[in-house]
Amino acid sequence: MLQVSSSPCYSFLIREMANTWRIAMQGLVSLAFVCFGVSEYVRPPPGRIIHTQHTKSASHLQQVHISAVGIDQMRVSWITDDTHGPSLVEYGKVSEKYTMSATGEHTSYRYFFYASGKIHHVKIGPLEPNTVYYYRCGGIGDEFSFKTPPAALPIEFAIVGDLGQTEWTVSTLAHIGKSGYDMLLLPGDLSYADMQQPLWDSFGRLVEPYASARPWMATEGNHEIESLPILGPRPFISYNARWRMPYDEGASPSNSNLYYSFDVAGAIHVVMLGSYADYGPDSDQYKWLVNDLAKVDRGRTPWLIVLLHAPWYNTNTAHQGEGENMRKAMEELLYGARVDVVFAGHVHAYERFTRIYNNEANSCGPVYITIGDGGNREGLALDFNKNHKSAHLSQFREASFGHGRLKVLNGVNAQWSWHRNDDTDSTVRDELLLESLSKSSACQPTAAAEAEL
Repeated sequence: MLQVSSSPCYSFLIREMANTWRIAMQGLVSLAFVCFGVSEYVRPPPGRIIHTQHTKSASHLQQVHISAVGIDQMRVSWITDDTHGPSLVEYGKVSEKYTMSATGEHTSYRYFFYASGKIHHVKIGPLEPNTVYYYRCGGIGDEFSFKTPPAALPIEFAIVGDLGQTEWTVSTLAHIGKSGYDMLLLPGDLSYADMQQPLWDSFGRLVEPYASARPWMATEGNHEIESLPILGPRPFISYNARWRMPYDEGASPSNSNLYYSFDVAGAIHVVMLGSYADYGPDSDQYKWLVNDLAKVDRGRTPWLIVLLHAPWYNTNTAHQGEGENMRKAMEELLYGARVDVVFAGHVHAYERFTRIYNNEANSCGPVYITIGDGGNREGLALDFNKNHKSAHLSQFREASFGHGRLKVLNGVNAQWSWHRNDDTDSTVRDELLLESLSKSSACQPTAAAEAEL
């Protein structure tokens, strides 16, 4: 008998394999119902997978995407099939006039019989805030451009989980692209390659028009594990090689690409947690989180946002209870730090809870939001349990594809909205004005919380 590891990676992988067929079958059925007594909406089935091909030469760059590094740098990542291309980025503030350049590093990996192309990562900067830069990779090929985030509020995030590469993904990305957002936050499940490595390449080409123009900050989901007990290869080999995040840089470096934090707009601290990295009190991630939160001065940084993949609060029958162990291990840390909002994916639906701590409404706890509805191939998680123990804490829930937008207006207020994909349109279905807990005299950290941090 094979002995299966009890680590978060493998235990979640086994449960995911068991749930996949059930959820996929649910997604094949279109249901019509009255949503909150307002309007009738037909739930869409999963869209077909989009296979994006590379039709240019082996030396031509592809899968370009950028991520923020510190407050004034960007990491530009891309892939070439030709292993001789330089890891070089030329850039400037005028199209086709590159006054600056930087060189970086490259990597590659093998996955059974698959060999990746040359994966380039180059940091550029210092960059001016809220500024458009034009750039070219490898000294040849197409010109790209991106806009840096602002140095101060306001700032707008696009937030979407469980993206995949289907017709619904295309719709979601088109809606996001029209929003004028400054940065995209992705709480896991990117390509849904699920060990089929060419799908990672297809995904990179699909998202390139968007991910090359704004920084995309991601954390891992269960579909990034891509490993089997004993058989290997090692977990997250594809994700870590392709989507390099600033985990070992900045004021609070970690030792894993699966969890990290960063500051943006001079007033926001974003924490990306790893649902599939060890998270118990003796783990590196737990110890890192304690130190990271302790460094946050809420007087200077009024907004504290957390993203992870498996939700801690969920009234959907899909993936029920899968975030519970992590919640028990880490919830007190987030509560003590007065985290404002926690975003999760994994469940293919949208759900927003009130402020919660330890399964009870608490005005000093985070707002919990599940946003795992980007466009995955498995379809929607249609079955919410109205008798769930947390149902009275759930303020809005709907199984539809879509995305969210968080506009942080100032040090006190932020506007959250969830946008449902209605064919070619994007319809606002849920809105909330958030107030930063840092401004609440009733929600200052308790002595016990300060001691914990």
